[in-house]
Amino acid sequence: MSMPGTNLNAQRLCVVQLVPALESGGAERSTLEIGRALVAAGHESIVVSAGGQLVERLLAEGSRHIELPIGRKSLKTLTLVPRLRAVIGESGANIVHARSRLPAWLGWRALRGLNGPRPRFVTTVHGLNTPGWYSGIMTRGERVICVSNLVRDHVVRHYRSVNPSKLILIPRGVDAGEFPFGYQPEDEWRRRFLAEYPLLDGAPLLTLPARGTRLKGHAFALELIADLKARGVDARLLLLGVRESGREDYVAELEAMAAALGIAERVAMTAARADVREIMAISTLVLQLSTQPESFGRTVIEALALCRPVLGFAHGGVGELLTDLYPAGRVPPGDRARLAERAAELMRAAPAIPPLTRYRLIDMQQATLDLYQDLVGEPRRRREDR
Repeated sequence: MSMPGTNLNAQRLCVVQLVPALESGGAERSTLEIGRALVAAGHESIVVSAGGQLVERLLAEGSRHIELPIGRKSLKTLTLVPRLRAVIGESGANIVHARSRLPAWLGWRALRGLNGPRPRFVTTVHGLNTPGWYSGIMTRGERVICVSNLVRDHVVRHYRSVNPSKLILIPRGVDAGEFPFGYQPEDEWRRRFLAEYPLLDGAPLLTLPARGTRLKGHAFALELIADLKARGVDARLLLLGVRESGREDYVAELEAMAAALGIAERVAMTAARADVREIMAISTLVLQLSTQPESFGRTVIEALALCRPVLGFAHGGVGELLTDLYPAGRVPPGDRARLAERAAELMRAAPAIPPLTRYRLIDMQQATLDLYQDLVGEPRRRREDR
């Protein structure tokens, strides 16, 4: 994978990123991606979190990890402020970057009591947090990264005292090395996969990659298959990642719905898998049917990077991406009839998809490192943001 270039005139950075834990999720992935870019550019990367399955990868990519439960929702968590202050002071950090609300509060308080040179404070708003005092900490960064225009508009609308000039749009990006244009998996992988899910063989595959929550629109996907069947269009559906511990009742509800619609033999439901790229690559359509606006929609750019058509509800970050990159895949939110009509159109003749020249991981990494350098080189304001 290519990495952001090293600016020989740039200051060497030590960046401390604050995140609740390193299990999974968009903020966590971005944490690793920026850590990797910092190390590749010759900087020091430190992550403070409660730990998790991604720590091993973080360390392998050259970052340091300091375990503190800074995302634990308890008044006792405030007692971690002195320890976090010591970590920041001993590291010699010149940037502290908070990616979640409780870690941001701890980081902000730790910086305010720090002796000696104070690092610059950066925050990233990854989602549409409930407006109010608690969420407002994410606007107190000297720079506030917004992952989409939707997120930026949300901040401007609900925090009118915030200077819009410090809100920086840096969308997430897809790794072209991990999701290469036109990629197709090896025949052996395809054989194993279809042996595991034989009902998916022999017809166009529609894949909805999403965790097991009602907001992800699985019911719309089931209705879509039923509506295509009524039109005489044969298709199979894979609900990828819907089976999760604690979500058994929801999966049973979806299974009952599939049976009632007469499409149970056309639908497979799986737990999260490591071969998402391969599954997307063999899919005729990748679906994004969230019932509520999402802050970004990473699966949209992952699928398009692989040259696979995406069909999704045109609201939130997903709508932004489809409007910008693949307008043919847009459908009004909740419009069942239009969803089936557009799916049939795309399955018959999908518009060509060019290689991505934006929303690439390297673009996100470079923009973030440039922001760090600009901030450390900028005179500190005499009055901090309140």
